[in-house]
Amino acid sequence: MHSNGTMLLLYALASIIILILMIAKWRLNPFVSLILVSIGMGAVTGMPLTKVLSAFQDGLGSGIGSTASVIALGTMLGKILAESGGAERIATTTIKIFGPKLIHWAMLVIAFIVGIPIFYQVGFILLIPLVFTLGRASGISLVKLTIPLCAGLATVHGLLPPHPGSMQCVEMLHADVGKTILYGFIVGFPAAILAGPLYGNWITPRIQLPAHNPFAESLEGSSDQDKNLPGFWLTIFSILLPVLLMVFSSGANIFLPHGNNVRAFMNFMGDPVVSLLIALLVSMVTLGFWRGFSSADLLKFTNDCLGPTAGILLLIGAGGGFSEILYRAGVSNAMADLSHVMHLSPIMLGFIIAAVIRVATGSQTVAMSMSGGMLAPIIFSTPGFHSPELLVLSIGAGSSILSHVNDGAFWLLKEYLNMTVSQTFKTWTVSVTIASIAALILTFGLQALGL
Repeated sequence: MHSNGTMLLLYALASIIILILMIAKWRLNPFVSLILVSIGMGAVTGMPLTKVLSAFQDGLGSGIGSTASVIALGTMLGKILAESGGAERIATTTIKIFGPKLIHWAMLVIAFIVGIPIFYQVGFILLIPLVFTLGRASGISLVKLTIPLCAGLATVHGLLPPHPGSMQCVEMLHADVGKTILYGFIVGFPAAILAGPLYGNWITPRIQLPAHNPFAESLEGSSDQDKNLPGFWLTIFSILLPVLLMVFSSGANIFLPHGNNVRAFMNFMGDPVVSLLIALLVSMVTLGFWRGFSSADLLKFTNDCLGPTAGILLLIGAGGGFSEILYRAGVSNAMADLSHVMHLSPIMLGFIIAAVIRVATGSQTVAMSMSGGMLAPIIFSTPGFHSPELLVLSIGAGSSILSHVNDGAFWLLKEYLNMTVSQTFKTWTVSVTIASIAALILTFGLQALGL
């Protein structure tokens, strides 16, 4: 690798360390810290200052634009579920079925199923109100409940089609979709168990959350509905409606040709923003008007819950700006070049390339799509390699590793659980890294079996 690439990697590493110090040790506002480090990173790599600002603004706009509507609509849906008593109904029923000792396992299963057709952020926003309600009802730490939720969602997002990164790899590497999904379940679920309930159970006593949590309080129902809770299946339908719409959209992409009108309509209905909007409107009727709430009540609920989302949107946007600076400076290409010179097997090479791009950009989807494109010409010329499905899984495993401050999911968990940066590293970053390494080991296991 050229010396210029080495310097880029050193600059990127230094910028990340400085960012962590600014936030964790020097107590500077994370949004301000991300702006300062982004400008500094762009400047030291030789980018003109006007282009540094332009790149940061582009990344910020892209980061917020892709998540703002989802977070807002999902938070409103969660608030109505809480105010109607729906979230409490799910909580009490879940506790009754699984018992307090197994609730964190139930969260993993729910996340793994719900996460199949939807993006990580959408699944997190849909299910986090349930975590808060279960925590209040059972007295279990939010950490113990949330880590399995995040592990399930993140593992599915990285390994299984129809998520965009995985689908792109399947197409680029000419892998079989059905085999990829089957192998993804075999690899993903054990990895999620290790990273979720098992690790969550170990780390929970070591994480002390503040008593005050603005997100939990904003989603806490305030009306007197305790004696007349809505039906369990009606509430489940309200949560799963956007999931069903996205499943239909994914199915249409698999079974219907391009240009088909039904496919186009289902893609529109299955868009995360549209599906959440439909679910919100339906819940306003089923859990709002049918429960005796007025339009004024619903307006108050949906307005009151939006305040805490402002800070997290700024952090996600600033993280996107930092990622864009790293990308335009050439850090991703430098990291990929470093992996190429190591002469590893395709599966290990796929894991490493995806991992280094993931660390540099903060995006699983970008890491997978770039890795698939770089590896396609390599594996097609590699004699004796007949496992493109396993390569897709190894790339997906690498794309999950070491999530840190340039990843919006990092800030989602930090803000919703009101944790420090250090605590988020100990919980979220370690959890997804455990899942990543476990998935790689299991993928090698499948290769050893001749699959």
